[in-house]
Amino acid sequence: MKRWSLLASVLSLCALLAAGCSTFDEQQREWIFQPSDRSWGNTASMTEGMQDVWIDFQSSITGESARLHGLWLGGEPETTDRPVMLYLHGARYNVAGSAPRIQRMHELGFSVLAIDYRGFGKSSKGLPSEESAREDARAAWTWLAARHPRQHRYIFGHSLGGAIGIDLAAHVNDESGTIVESTFTSIADVVSGFKWGWLPFGPLITQRFEAINRVKDIGAPLLVVHGTADSLINPTLGRKLYNAATVPKLFVLVEGGSHHDTNSVGEAQYRSALSQLFRMKPETTLASRQGEGTPVLRGTPSQPAALASPRTDPPALPQEARGKASAQAI
Repeated sequence: MKRWSLLASVLSLCALLAAGCSTFDEQQREWIFQPSDRSWGNTASMTEGMQDVWIDFQSSITGESARLHGLWLGGEPETTDRPVMLYLHGARYNVAGSAPRIQRMHELGFSVLAIDYRGFGKSSKGLPSEESAREDARAAWTWLAARHPRQHRYIFGHSLGGAIGIDLAAHVNDESGTIVESTFTSIADVVSGFKWGWLPFGPLITQRFEAINRVKDIGAPLLVVHGTADSLINPTLGRKLYNAATVPKLFVLVEGGSHHDTNSVGEAQYRSALSQLFRMKPETTLASRQGEGTPVLRGTPSQPAALASPRTDPPALPQEARGKASAQAI
C-alpha cells in the first residue's frame, strides 16, 4: 500500500510538471501557506482587547494597491520604554488564531502588531508566495517604524513566519532583535525529513524559504526557540539555523514543547532568555486581562543605550539554554 501511495505521489508530481511550471508553483504555494480566512476557537473572545489595524501600500510585485489586516495589542499606557514587536504567524490559520501566543508575548513585555499576509483573513485576496509574504512583512515593519520610531522594535516569527522574519531581519538595520519559534532552515530540509524525502525534489521547489542562508546576514541578537516534541519541524533544524547565525544568540530547547504549545510550555525559559539576550528587565505590574487579579511580569529594556545600536560590539552572552517544561527559568 505504501508503495502504491508513493507511486501515486510521483505520478501526481509528473502530471503537475506536464501541466506547466505555473501550476506546479501554485500547488507549492497552496501546500506551504494553506491560506485561509478561518481561525479556530472563539475568535471574538480570543482577540478581546486587540485593535484592528489596516496597512495600505503599493505592491512592487503586482503593481497594485495592497491592504494588510493586523491586530494590535499595546501597552497601558504606551511609553517609549516598552518595546514593540512585529508578529509573523505561520501557515493555515489567520492572525486571530495566533491570539493566545500574541497575548503571551504581550505579557512578556511587548506591544504587539500581528499581521495577516495577503491571502489570509481580511487582507487583500490572492494566493500568497514567498516573495509576496516578504513584501508584506517589510510593509508592516515600515508601518511600525513610522508610528513607533523611538521604541525598540523586535521581529517574531512562528514556524513559516520565522523564515519570513529572518528574511526581514536580513534586509533592515533598525531591529533590536529577532525571535523565531519552531522554525526551519529551508523548505527543502523540511521535505527531506518526510518519508518520501529521499526523492530528488529539491531542484523542483520554487518556494524555497532558505532561512539558513538569510540568517547569516542579520545584525541584531537572535533567539531561537524549539520544542523537543515538535513532530512537524524537527528540532535539529532549529539548532542548525541557530548554528549558522553569527550575531549574539541563544538557543532554547523546551522539553515537551510541541509545534503549537512551546510558547506556553516554555514561558519561564522565554522570560529568562529575553533577560539574558535582550537585557529585558522583568517588572511586576497588575494583570490587565479581564477577570484576573494576580500580578504578571512585564519587561522593559534595562539597557536601552546598548540596544539602540544593536549591530555594534554586542556583549558576550550565553549561547544555549535547555530545561524541562516545569523547571525553573534557565
